[in-house]
Amino acid sequence: MSADWWRTAVVYQVYIRSFRDGSGDGVGDIAGLRERLPYLADLGVDAIWINPWYPSPQADGGYDVADYRAVAPEYGTLAEAEQLIAEAHGLGLKVILDIVPNHTSSEHRWFQAALAGDEAARARYLFRPGRGKDGEEPPNDWDSTFGGPAWTRTEQGDWYLHLFAPEQPDLDWTNPEVLEEFLETLRFWFDRDVDGFRIDVAHALTKQPGLPDAGDIDDPMLDIHPAWDNDSVHEIYREWRKVADAYEPPRIFVAESWVRNNERLALYLRDDELHTAFQFDFLLAPFVAERMRTVAQEAIETAVEIDAPSTWVLSNHDVVRHVTRYARSQPLERAEGPWERERWSDEEPDLELGRNRARAAAMLVLALPGTTYLYQGEELGLAEVEDIPSDRRRDPIWEQSGHRDVGRDGCRVPLPWSGDAPPYGFSPEGATAETWLPQPDDWGSFSADAEAVAPHSVLALYRDALSLRGEHWVTAGPVTWLDSPPGTLAFRRGGLECWLSTSGAPVPLPDRPVLLESRPGAVVGGGLQPDCAVWLG
Repeated sequence: MSADWWRTAVVYQVYIRSFRDGSGDGVGDIAGLRERLPYLADLGVDAIWINPWYPSPQADGGYDVADYRAVAPEYGTLAEAEQLIAEAHGLGLKVILDIVPNHTSSEHRWFQAALAGDEAARARYLFRPGRGKDGEEPPNDWDSTFGGPAWTRTEQGDWYLHLFAPEQPDLDWTNPEVLEEFLETLRFWFDRDVDGFRIDVAHALTKQPGLPDAGDIDDPMLDIHPAWDNDSVHEIYREWRKVADAYEPPRIFVAESWVRNNERLALYLRDDELHTAFQFDFLLAPFVAERMRTVAQEAIETAVEIDAPSTWVLSNHDVVRHVTRYARSQPLERAEGPWERERWSDEEPDLELGRNRARAAAMLVLALPGTTYLYQGEELGLAEVEDIPSDRRRDPIWEQSGHRDVGRDGCRVPLPWSGDAPPYGFSPEGATAETWLPQPDDWGSFSADAEAVAPHSVLALYRDALSLRGEHWVTAGPVTWLDSPPGTLAFRRGGLECWLSTSGAPVPLPDRPVLLESRPGAVVGGGLQPDCAVWLG
């Protein structure tokens, strides 16, 4: 791949804890991922993004990092990580790691030293005196995105900030020691041939001076809030970019930035800052053609203006899988923010409908210009697991919300690879340990082995779509939107067209050869059926 591979790549997200267990302890690991690298290469992706594999108490699925320059023993060793990177490169796959710069684990050596009274260590975090009588009230009115206040009081009587779980104290990025530590961490992994980083909550590192009250904020992640999307964060990424550009080939970054609009997102993608940032609007959009076209059109217009590719995503480890999102007509009410699970009506999900719509949406994003991220299991058509027993839930959102929000466990259930019963080949044959999250009893037909031999499976669609994308769409040129009937969207790139219908009736198509249908029978008698997509030559 060229040095600009990141402009057109398809990246497969590996939630390592749930991808493949090579050791038999019920937890995914590096050995399991190495074993399945050929599967990913055969699928046709260009790169993998691996969620945090660092030592962690797992208070938040590994996003509470205790050591940024090591591998957690339950996942393997640093030597195994280096072997994985080399083997992935040998198969033509780039490797992107996850970095978590907003906060550390409360078990990180810095924070432990801070609690022990080390003033230099305390200065790396946001400790503040409380308000009210004897400082008994938090320093401000900020809430944690996981529920409850964003402050925890120490035994000494002061408070520390954590925008997420109490086990995730926020760093103070005005302290130059914090910047230097992370620059060294970037170099540590770049020296081991890692191709780039996904930056966790990239918009959160700097806060407004003085940490003022937020006031009445409807959506603290997307509205103007003192904790998010402050302009001072861009100085940090200019320093990061210098490190990435010093390598040959240059390394790359993709930002997780939940910001108010595409104009704010574009600020992260200036020439001397980050390369790409996730376009999350599809995660919040219903399966309605007009809304999906607006999302795509606005993102593409922004991308053209700043010469940075759009980065499409339909699912990830933080949101309800899109098969399930599309399986109900509409949620009863919107989530209060992108980190909170959507609240659904009592309507029973129609997963066959959701799966048909998910097939069509995949064809849409794979035909658009830019980069596409796939979340593990979406190529199998997996739905959200909504009936996890309360005592098996692991997401801190479940506890911090007072059991009102079930959290994100439902999209993180270990993958099915083979067989008709749990653990579906996730762990080696003969392993007796339970998978870290329970798997459903009806996933046998969705295992990778089962779908590999089913001619019209979701896996077959993804393999065909990725092959055709590389052959046709990557070099097809800019988007020209076409006039199409209500309930549809259509665009042309070069000599190809993509049509998607959310209409309730068949839609006439142009008389052009069919390259790919989202499902068998998507095109009947020259008409595109409801909840389907098609590529025309």
